[in-house]
Amino acid sequence: MATPRGRRPPGGRAQHRRSRRSERRNTSSDLGARVVAAIPAVAFAITIIVAGGIWFALGLIVLGIAALGEFFRLYADTEPVRLAGFVGVVALILAAHFGEDFHVLLTAVALFPVLFAVTLAQRRAGTLGMAVTLFGVAWIGLAFAHATLLRELPHGAGIIVDILVGTFIGDTGAYLGGRAFGQRRLAPSVSPNKTVEGLAIGMVTAVIATWLAGTYQDWLSGTDALLLGLGVAIAAPLGDLFESFVKRDAGMKDTGRLFGAHGGALDRLDAVLFTAVAGYYIWRALLG
Repeated sequence: MATPRGRRPPGGRAQHRRSRRSERRNTSSDLGARVVAAIPAVAFAITIIVAGGIWFALGLIVLGIAALGEFFRLYADTEPVRLAGFVGVVALILAAHFGEDFHVLLTAVALFPVLFAVTLAQRRAGTLGMAVTLFGVAWIGLAFAHATLLRELPHGAGIIVDILVGTFIGDTGAYLGGRAFGQRRLAPSVSPNKTVEGLAIGMVTAVIATWLAGTYQDWLSGTDALLLGLGVAIAAPLGDLFESFVKRDAGMKDTGRLFGAHGGALDRLDAVLFTAVAGYYIWRALLG
């Protein structure tokens, strides 16, 4: 029998309240799991940032190899040239540590003949595998190389902390804002759960978080902190969407299980791969 207009079906209001309570519990539980999963990652990040030097580079090498390995698993059917890819990521980070921008560029160019030589030694050599390998090295290796270059700049350690604070708090703001107020889908074909409202809240949160982090650094002006925060706010969601596109194209939800139910290294570092590059060029420009 049809329900009279203007009246809820029996039990409808109670079901709605139960649904809302369940959604709030799920959000709280998911956020708690995110925080727990982030604790060892934060400890690792603080350790290598404070240590600096070769320890920072070695820490990024570990993360870079883990992230690239996850990417290669996504596109294993293309037979990527794994050895050349891992060597490329390590070489780019070390070039940034021991050299300058020029040496990073030189290493990137030198990767082409190395990649070709290793490809020929494989049982099944193919241009598609080489293309996927170059894609992964450029995406992950160059980002970590820029992070290494940034760490070597004056006050680089502090700027990296500011970038990470803005990136991850902005991501949390986007997540909570999207769950609470999200109505309009941002990019349904790439990441159905992301919303325009979540994006806006996340960007504002990222700028504020970066600026607040900068207030504890007397060498960083409020204007410079806002500019850095704006760069983070723009780059972070682009990095997130970029990785979502890569995963969707590969037909995968997560890149790995390094962080348990919250995915792999790429899932956690997707935004950082963009904000580290943006942060390097912004801070270098501000230094004059």
